[in-house]
Amino acid sequence: MKFGVVVFPGSNCDQDMYDALKNDLEQDVTMLWHKDKDLSQFNTEDCIILPGGFSYGDYLRCGAIARFSPMMQSVIGFANAGGKVFGVCNGFQILCESHLLPGALLRNGNQKFVCKNVFITPDSQKVYKIPVAHGEGRYYADEKTLDKLEANGQVIFYYCDEKGNKTTAANPNAAIRNIAGICNPGRNVFGMMPHPERACSTVLGNTDGREIIQTLLMAEQLVS
Repeated sequence: MKFGVVVFPGSNCDQDMYDALKNDLEQDVTMLWHKDKDLSQFNTEDCIILPGGFSYGDYLRCGAIARFSPMMQSVIGFANAGGKVFGVCNGFQILCESHLLPGALLRNGNQKFVCKNVFITPDSQKVYKIPVAHGEGRYYADEKTLDKLEANGQVIFYYCDEKGNKTTAANPNAAIRNIAGICNPGRNVFGMMPHPERACSTVLGNTDGREIIQTLLMAEQLVS
């Protein structure tokens, strides 16, 4: 399995993601420039990652300009063909702007940039401690879309407390229904606001992010 990390002007978590994949998870990783288009070295068993940051300065809306970059046109085609695509923070915003995922990421409820460790859970049983760092991370969608996401099991993470309770106090940005991350119906496109790549190194005292990346993106390798 190979990984490609897209670098946009304004990306600032691309190297973090590269280091986590290359050094902590010992994966084959290539950096991809936003002006390029060639994804011929990847197949649908591989994964393209859209990292966090402020692509194109977050002008217009977060992720709105990045959606039209040459590389994103190839990434959209790659996702539609069944390839894995993973967006973190600004990458999640780009996926929503590209309509690979439904909904939008709005300004945080407290109107402030939030940077801290939070707890997230897929099912209220397993809890991960993962950092967040964003000003526009409040997930929003209409009620019909939200109901569909939950009915289909497309909400991959909720904000919670350390015991797995999905409380208002544990929600760092007022995301609707405490949603921290979602996937598409085909379960090959994933987006989340928290940064698992920042919780992969033993030096940092937290490796919860490793399990998230392995579970979401490397399931076949874990089974084999």
